[in-house]
Amino acid sequence: MKEATEAVEKAVSLTDYGADNIQVLEGLEAVRKRPSMYIGDTSVKGLHHLVWEVVDNSIDEALAGYCTLVTVTIHEGNAVSVRDDGRGIPVGINTKFGKSALEIALTVLHAGGKFDKNTYKTSGGLHGVGVSCVNALSTHTHVTVRRDGGTFEQEYTIGVPQYDVRRIGDSTPAERGTTVWFQPDPTIFDETLVYEYDRIARRLRELAYLNRGIRIDLRDERASEAGTDGEVKAETFYSEGGLAEYVRYLDDSRVVLMHHPVYVKHDPQIDPKDPDKELVPVEVAFQYNDSYQEHIFSYVNNINTGEGGTHVSGFRSAITRVLKNYAEKSGEVAKAKVEITGDDFREGLTAIISVKVAEPKFEGQTKSKLGNTNVGGIVNTVVGDILMQYLEENPKEAKVIVDKVILAAKARIAARKAREMVQRKGVLSGNSLPGKLADCSETDPAICELYLVEGDSAGGTAKQGRSRAFQAILPLRGKILNVEKAQEHRILENEEIRNMITALGVLFRDKKSLQTSTDEDGEEQGPLDFSKLRYHKIIIMTDADIDGSHIRTLILTFFFRYMRYLVDNGYIYIAQPPLYLVKKGKEERYCWTEDDRLRAIEEIGRGKPETVGVQRYKGLGEMNAEQLWETTMQPSTRTLKQVNVDSAAEADHLFSMLMGDEVPPRRAFIEKNAKYAKVDV
Repeated sequence: MKEATEAVEKAVSLTDYGADNIQVLEGLEAVRKRPSMYIGDTSVKGLHHLVWEVVDNSIDEALAGYCTLVTVTIHEGNAVSVRDDGRGIPVGINTKFGKSALEIALTVLHAGGKFDKNTYKTSGGLHGVGVSCVNALSTHTHVTVRRDGGTFEQEYTIGVPQYDVRRIGDSTPAERGTTVWFQPDPTIFDETLVYEYDRIARRLRELAYLNRGIRIDLRDERASEAGTDGEVKAETFYSEGGLAEYVRYLDDSRVVLMHHPVYVKHDPQIDPKDPDKELVPVEVAFQYNDSYQEHIFSYVNNINTGEGGTHVSGFRSAITRVLKNYAEKSGEVAKAKVEITGDDFREGLTAIISVKVAEPKFEGQTKSKLGNTNVGGIVNTVVGDILMQYLEENPKEAKVIVDKVILAAKARIAARKAREMVQRKGVLSGNSLPGKLADCSETDPAICELYLVEGDSAGGTAKQGRSRAFQAILPLRGKILNVEKAQEHRILENEEIRNMITALGVLFRDKKSLQTSTDEDGEEQGPLDFSKLRYHKIIIMTDADIDGSHIRTLILTFFFRYMRYLVDNGYIYIAQPPLYLVKKGKEERYCWTEDDRLRAIEEIGRGKPETVGVQRYKGLGEMNAEQLWETTMQPSTRTLKQVNVDSAAEADHLFSMLMGDEVPPRRAFIEKNAKYAKVDV
């Protein structure tokens, strides 16, 4: 951690972080009125964002070299506490405002040490907005600080202090740090107040990889989450290998082509001649595997940049520049008689790119694309230098990589021919639609829905039961191709996949492949044109059995790997057909869960469950058109699950593990989750 500190700035002594380091920009008035402006939304995502903001403060202490342990606890009632062993928020009186610095940090928007460049060189979170927003959006908050030989506390109700900061005891230097306990406000988070253990665990695991040497403990004290023996659910996240270990984790279900990942760590030092020059620490790890997709995940100050940016462009430019030069010098390219492009170097590449930027500039639709132009050149240089060294020192691995690139080039050429063949037939030209598609009469994509239905039988029922005005039906025959294990030209040869692409109105940009491409400047250029997308709701409707689940997973794999645009923009949904029909006389009730079924039997049976009939729907075809419409397709009564990606890296790991060739990781996953499985008879 000392090395990371030196890379960011000269070490700041404990006494330099005092009350006057807390700077105030503006007040808290708008937070409760417009919470979505500050935490994204007030759904489950926004609820968990409160945790991220408090944890990010502790991680920032770690980046500055003063924290090695962070403990996150989910308490009964879904309150959360975050404790660290950092310096502790200053508690002295801020001379400018005449209040304790702790109170200012917790009650004033844009207040914190993040705005003093001598306190934190870089930081994540919302740059000082976070902890005050958490306080404002919680019914109760309690902060305990251990520093300066004492233990101090202050409590808040909906952001309002209940008393002045007070000393409640002594502390030793070894006991220093901050604990923030908060209870989210149900009037703000009216959708759910339940914290998801797995969602929190994913983010903490990610942070442990990004900040090697930091221990992060997670505890869940809720009785509902305790094991059968009553033990508290708990995990510890710690990584000694950092990003290299992260890459190995992501590729643990793929066949890797290198003995170990290439690792780059660039720790710039302050130049005495130019002490104000911006320092950009860079950390990168990458390796090749036998898959057909690129897997790149990037971070700025520990925050995921889903849309990439200059740091990703710099990395890709370095990979293309160095590998192309090496491949051409080796003579293998001339021997294979193929022309290689930048896209060919990206197939089967898994990489993590992490940079620390003092003043990041974000662009893009979701403000998750780094725009600092100087960062790209820095990453390009440091990655290029280490890659050249790696290739020279590891000729066997270098040849394997070159062979992989040449194979990708040949596959790209084959895919282009496959697209040209398909386009000549008019399938992807947009001039014709699949014969199986029962289209809707409306043409406004915003109100149109496409149901992807398992099987011709269920498809026929859905066509009869739908609203022809805005609902289109595309039956899918059998199980579509598993794209996780197929090259692009094989994917395009699959009739069901071609039908989906055509029905959606998705076209190829010129001769680009399904893989995301880059232009000459290294900027991302989407391979597919979604401007003529015909439906803004794409609903996967399969049977509620094992085969139906498999088909649904295959379709989701295709969308995640090759049409992420649809997932990221919230266009993909999963239909929820009922599992049971509970009936007694003329009274009947549809049930979606086992608990629903038991409750319905009790209520309808009135003490006499033996008089109740239960029908188990194992397939969509067992319902008639009216039942399918009433339960699964009518907007006012149906239940749809929207598909989104909470963590791209974890989703990538899960898809490769479930759908890839490697059996041991999949077996381990099944064994770990077997207790959740139910026998379907």
